[in-house]
Amino acid sequence: MNTPVVFIVFNRPEPTRRVLMRIREVRPSRLFVVCDGPRAHVPTDADRVAEVRGIIERGVNWPCEVQKNYAATNMGCRERVISGLNWAFSLAEEAMILEDDCLPDLSFFPYCEALLARYRNTPEVMHIGANNFQGWRRRTTKSYFFSKYNHVWGWATWRRAWQCLDAEAACWKNPEQRAIIERRFDSPEERDFWVPIFDSLTSPETLTCWSHGGLATYPSVNLVENIGFGADATHTQGGSSFQIPARSLPRISFQRKIARNVAADRHTFVNNFLMQATFPQSLWNDIRIFGGRMKKFFRR
Repeated sequence: MNTPVVFIVFNRPEPTRRVLMRIREVRPSRLFVVCDGPRAHVPTDADRVAEVRGIIERGVNWPCEVQKNYAATNMGCRERVISGLNWAFSLAEEAMILEDDCLPDLSFFPYCEALLARYRNTPEVMHIGANNFQGWRRRTTKSYFFSKYNHVWGWATWRRAWQCLDAEAACWKNPEQRAIIERRFDSPEERDFWVPIFDSLTSPETLTCWSHGGLATYPSVNLVENIGFGADATHTQGGSSFQIPARSLPRISFQRKIARNVAADRHTFVNNFLMQATFPQSLWNDIRIFGGRMKKFFRR
């Protein structure tokens, strides 16, 4: 596989080992490893970060150009990811990105390669996403559909898109550009949800994509499972409506037109973003379990 893979790791040895084993199955010719430094206030971090880096050293046993960007001290999740991808895209025109808790199905790799090639010179397509959170709903007869959302549990993009990243939300502070972004909201509820997030600079990828009128692709089945839920996670300590097993996409069939799937985006906003933020996590988990049982009952 000729497309570079960016592997973002930190202090979780077991998920890192599992994801690296999956990467090893496709034997990419270039691997960029980005790792944050240990946190000074967490006594176990130094040993765990060292163990993760050792897994990388021992685990790459195929012909591969490995380049490493290791921080000496802790930069924090946001700055480490942004600086690491800035470094990676200074070396490559396009790449796939996996974090240490994002376990892809093997079909993730040819899916990304095919769509990176197809939309390489299509500026409005800015993000190749690997997640599908549509549940049982089949949104397309093709291998993927288009969305305005940027999920990052396994994705790919080009230097031309990453260079647009507005990490400090300058576009949101500009009245004319803000008006353009606000036209991307499909409802007052969606506006009320995203405005505080954009104000706090916590979702620069989505903000950048919307400010450029960009779109993402998402597969007809979920291609990457997040295996990092737990107490040692940064953002996923509890359960989540985004926690879905990965499946295989056997072949790639291309869309003829580039057009956002509005129904899919509405489902994502209501069932993933809004419900996740509105309900306590324990109640949301109960709703998911009850919904699953009801589906099984009506299938009988």
